[in-house]
Amino acid sequence: MRLGYIAEILDAQVICGGEFLELEVTAGCGSDLMSDVMAYVTENVILLTGLINLQVIRTAEMMDIKAIIFVRGKLPIDSMIELAREKNIVLMSTKLSMFIACGRLYNAGLQGKS
Repeated sequence: MRLGYIAEILDAQVICGGEFLELEVTAGCGSDLMSDVMAYVTENVILLTGLINLQVIRTAEMMDIKAIIFVRGKLPIDSMIELAREKNIVLMSTKLSMFIACGRLYNAGLQGKS
């Protein structure tokens, strides 16, 4: 699924990385626990989270996560945006809850990995 289409489905604001919206991802992960992300994430995924700290960006970099979508209207702090730009990670924010955002993406055909 194309990142630009994900932004449409979630009515998400693209914070940085707009030049990468043509990238395709094959799965999604919704978690606020970065240890779970590291344990279960495979390649070519997006991360949905409500956690706002630099560790989210560091985890995404380590796990080769293409995009992070912050739920519940949360917005990343400036240092997170700067680091995401350096690492070519797309950041978006949606006002939807984690449950609704994940459900919309699943209904649109994005799978999770287990």
